[in-house]
Amino acid sequence: MAIVRYVFAALKPGVSREDYERYEREVDYVVAGKLKSIISYRTHRLTEVVGQMGGGPWNYLERIEITDRATYEAEIATLGKDLITELYDKYLDRSKTKSVWTVLVDP
Repeated sequence: MAIVRYVFAALKPGVSREDYERYEREVDYVVAGKLKSIISYRTHRLTEVVGQMGGGPWNYLERIEITDRATYEAEIATLGKDLITELYDKYLDRSKTKSVWTVLVDP
């Protein structure tokens, strides 16, 4: 059973796309790669949203596939704590962040 968390994120005013994407490549992907609960982690720049979705607008969508939600949340609370703090202190608007938890419907 695949568990995937999707996170819609918006940059803080004044944060450049280049700075945030550099941080993603150099820091976020590196830390995510060290968390045992994460199977796959990728950030996608949104280029177009068709129709209306409340809460946005967003700039990015993260896709985080994990082994177990409780283990993931424990790792984020400890090993990922500094990363999350830095993300919201420097780059992302916490008030616009939305998270969706999903379970794959097997074919």
